[in-house]
Amino acid sequence: MGIGDKMENTFYKAKGQAKESYGEATDDTSMEAEGKTDQAGADLHQGAENTKDTFKDGS
Repeated sequence: MGIGDKMENTFYKAKGQAKESYGEATDDTSMEAEGKTDQAGADLHQGAENTKDTFKDGS
């Protein structure tokens, strides 16, 4: 995984956490859910990149 991918995943994870926190603070369930979705997407992308790296390193 390149450093750019790691930075992008970290950014999306942080953005999701900020949205979730804002949603909780303002009782905006839509924003809270959007934040959780952003975080899940970042986690999924990170997992795919890790899997790709495992196969690349293992061959």
